[in-house]
Amino acid sequence: MKSELSKLIELQKADNRLRQLKNNLETAETRRAELEDEFEKHASSIREIQTRLSDAKEAKVKLETGISEAKTGLERAARNLKTAQDTKQYEAAMREIDSLNRQVSNFETEVLEQMETIDETSAVLEERADEVENLESDWEEQLSEFNTTLSEDASELEELTAKRQSVFQELPDRLAAVYDRLVSRSRDGIAVAEVINGSCSACFMSLRKQVVVELKTTNEIITCESCTRILYVAEDESKEASAVS
Repeated sequence: MKSELSKLIELQKADNRLRQLKNNLETAETRRAELEDEFEKHASSIREIQTRLSDAKEAKVKLETGISEAKTGLERAARNLKTAQDTKQYEAAMREIDSLNRQVSNFETEVLEQMETIDETSAVLEERADEVENLESDWEEQLSEFNTTLSEDASELEELTAKRQSVFQELPDRLAAVYDRLVSRSRDGIAVAEVINGSCSACFMSLRKQVVVELKTTNEIITCESCTRILYVAEDESKEASAVS
């Protein structure tokens, strides 16, 4: 009977792992999409900083060009002021000089703002230099690990399915039928539950002390009085109980 219980425990452990493997494979595409989405968000945050830096540099160049053109206009306006023939020409030159001076001042203020942005974004990118440099390689490594794990899960599923079938066929028909019935009616697929801290690990109901003692000292197959699952205790606990008795 003890060997039969061992087979039931082995079968349950195999089924638990098989469910996990099947879930891993069934959710692979969803998990891959989540990984890709996470990577894209991460990459996007870096690209956003790089774009801000690029835009700031481009804006700075345009502003400096504007300053240069405005100063050229100031030189022209200053000459017009000197050669003004009447009040109208003089006032026109003065208005142009005032306008160009304001323009230069505004451009210089904007240049300072862009320089501040350049300094800030450059500092951030410098701090994240390794991250930026290894962005693509890290992603390829992560994806490779994911695919490797997926392949290993598929191989383990195939091997464990065959092993599980072998173990199941070694059970007496009566026990095999009981196991199948318990598995089919439980949402979690648990037919054989370990006793932990005096309680059934499947339904969490406390067991009578006598039941726990019998599980540790006899070879009988005993079921939970609450959920009817087949119970067992870890081998080390059972050995300790037998030594004491």
